[in-house]
Amino acid sequence: MTEKWEERKVSLGGAIIGAVVTLAIGVFAGLNWSTFASNFLPYLGFQTTEKNDWHELDEVYSVLSRYYDGELDKDQLLDGAKSGLVSAAGDVYTAYMNRDEAKDYEAALHGEAGTGIGVEMALRDGYVRILRTLPGNPAEKAGVKAGDIIYKVNDELVYDKTSDYIASKLQGEKGSKVKLTVVRDGEEKSFDLIREAINNVSAYAEYDGKTAVLTVTRFDGDTGTLVQKIVKDEFEKRGINKVILDLRNNGGGYVNAAKDLLSLWIDGDTVLVQKGKNDQEQTTKANRNQAKLTNIKTIVLVNGGTASASEIVAGALKDYDKATILGEQTYGKGVVQTLLDLSNGGLLKVTTARWYTPKGTSINGEGITPDIEVERTFDDINHSRDPQLDAAKKQ
Repeated sequence: MTEKWEERKVSLGGAIIGAVVTLAIGVFAGLNWSTFASNFLPYLGFQTTEKNDWHELDEVYSVLSRYYDGELDKDQLLDGAKSGLVSAAGDVYTAYMNRDEAKDYEAALHGEAGTGIGVEMALRDGYVRILRTLPGNPAEKAGVKAGDIIYKVNDELVYDKTSDYIASKLQGEKGSKVKLTVVRDGEEKSFDLIREAINNVSAYAEYDGKTAVLTVTRFDGDTGTLVQKIVKDEFEKRGINKVILDLRNNGGGYVNAAKDLLSLWIDGDTVLVQKGKNDQEQTTKANRNQAKLTNIKTIVLVNGGTASASEIVAGALKDYDKATILGEQTYGKGVVQTLLDLSNGGLLKVTTARWYTPKGTSINGEGITPDIEVERTFDDINHSRDPQLDAAKKQ
């Protein structure tokens, strides 16, 4: 089994949560490509008044429809064509989403976890793996472990798919069944799970004496407000004199949510510089008069799943000497995506800029190096050991 499995290994490349699902552009039935070009391509910045060779796509459709032995679903083919067109840009973070995918994506960004099996997953060593199971949810109760490679969903091979694609297969109606097959230590293990409503807030705090462990799992629309409420309602009352900010496996989210969090430590100063197309530059500054933690000793926990907006937070706190960064090298996603609505209810997620820390450092492809390097293995996770948190508490 191990030898056979290793031969299947592929490099997916790209985002922690949200790589592009690449579809071949062999999906053309019933399309008027001149109309498609004039209606859709302007969203991508193409000038459709130019003479483009879209007739070649008409030719593909003509040949396909003439010889294909089967039914052709026009809506599916059009969606596939759009996905293929966008993915051909060659940027793993730029993606097209149809109406249903866009709805799910927007819900996730607004903190609506929906129904599923309760796992966090990300690309590791060429595979999408389970990073952790959420307490009290179906996957944990069934015995799914951190480090498991997601191999099949309902007997469909997905080991070479992106985390977005796999997530779409694991989600479904509450009470419905899903079969998950993983590879653990070279062996397949299957779990029959019942989807449940997932309770997974974006931020929460735990306390050890006067030390607060503030965990932020993602940056959605409510994260800043939620964290500010925790600080206001709990920290002063408990006399907190040390904060451990846990950003491990936080794949990012809204830049404004990251700014709101940073405003607890940084008062009105620059936290992010974005440089986009045609050398356009945009500076993001922290909010004023909210820096209640500016003089509180802070340690930030990071790992390879710390990406995008969470790297913005870690990078700014490091540049301003507001925190000690502890853990493992972060992911290195130093680009910004803009969400663009399409007329069909779909969504384009387009890379529009690169971002830099306040001191002008780009982390794209490299990540942030911790001040103190401490590893946490999957075996540690599955046996409830946390050497990184232990080390942070000793600082």
